[in-house]
Amino acid sequence: MPTSPNRGRRRWAVIALGLLVVGAAASVAVLALRRAEAKPSAGPQAVASRRTLRSQIQATGVVRAMVGAEVKVGARISGKVEKLLANIGDPVEKGATIAKLEDSDLRARVARAEADRAAARAQLALIRRGARVEEIAESEAALRQAEAELALATSDVRRRTTLVAGGLVSAEEAERSQRDHAVTTAKVASARSRLALTRQRYLPEDVALAEARFKQAEAAVAEAQATLAYAAITAPIRGVIAQVTTQEGETVAAGLNSPTFVTIIDLDRLEVAGYVDEVDVGRVKLGQIAVFTVDSFPDVEFTGKVTAIYPRAVIQSNVVNYITTIAIENSKGRLKPDMTATVTITLEQRDGVLTVPDQALRRERGKRVVYRVEGQKAYPREVKVGMRGGGFTEVITGLREGDVVLVGEPAAVTDKKEKP
Repeated sequence: MPTSPNRGRRRWAVIALGLLVVGAAASVAVLALRRAEAKPSAGPQAVASRRTLRSQIQATGVVRAMVGAEVKVGARISGKVEKLLANIGDPVEKGATIAKLEDSDLRARVARAEADRAAARAQLALIRRGARVEEIAESEAALRQAEAELALATSDVRRRTTLVAGGLVSAEEAERSQRDHAVTTAKVASARSRLALTRQRYLPEDVALAEARFKQAEAAVAEAQATLAYAAITAPIRGVIAQVTTQEGETVAAGLNSPTFVTIIDLDRLEVAGYVDEVDVGRVKLGQIAVFTVDSFPDVEFTGKVTAIYPRAVIQSNVVNYITTIAIENSKGRLKPDMTATVTITLEQRDGVLTVPDQALRRERGKRVVYRVEGQKAYPREVKVGMRGGGFTEVITGLREGDVVLVGEPAAVTDKKEKP
């Protein structure tokens, strides 16, 4: 028998009424569950807000001079301190005279070396010039005289030879004439040799020897002048006198280790050596920003950057640390070497992230939750968190800016059911 339209409508009405009843029951159940999960909002509260979040580590350290910024100045020669021109705390410029040693004997050495150099220079000039014009002219005149005598002896030999042939002179006279000719010939050869020696008195080897002796004399002068300069002790760097270890009238002896007169420190070139725990050193990178304080200025934060991480560890009391150097600026000169520093190194920084205090976070059933305040009640909200730093935690999802959350445990609450 076919179903009447009225009966079909009644059946759908019954189904709809049943659904309404089920929905109402579910709403009541959810409301009851929500009320069961709710906690009193009494207690400390905080607002989820945006801020700059920094991930940081802390370390202890010490202020020290950079390599080359602390110099121990000593004497390179032995002698008595005649003047001491440095006092602890005095600023000095590079090249300024710090002390003077007695130098009368050193000046005498310089004078003697200069005199030897002058003699060597004169000898070299004499050898390079050779014979004087007058000496050459004298040798040339002697040669001409010998040649004239030879010409006369040659003529006499010819004449006497002719006379002997005619029987006008004896053979003995002819022999005597020939003997005189030979002697005169030898005199001519000797005069020519003497003229050649006069014109070229010195050989190239003689010139080279004289030049070498002159250079040797010049080197002796330079050495004597350098030794004299060592009597005036000057500052090798710009800085402040940190230590004085001698006094006027004291005799110092230079040996393998030069005696130290003063110690100079350049306070503009300081750094902090931070002792970073082995747990944290793996996150430290070059160029990261670091701030530190010292006991002398507890309210002042000094800034710097990480410039080096030592590869070898320093073990103190069975604690493994790695030295991390931090370059700093000390324009006002407030920092001094060996000051103890409390260092904070910023590993990461994020600007404008949504955060809540660390105390607002709880772990329930393996999830991170916060209790958001609604009226007089606080309800659990699952959140996804990011980096931490400075007592705050980044909230990635689960809250909005301006939401109020509980900080710490709410009063008189034992129910910890999680909100679905």
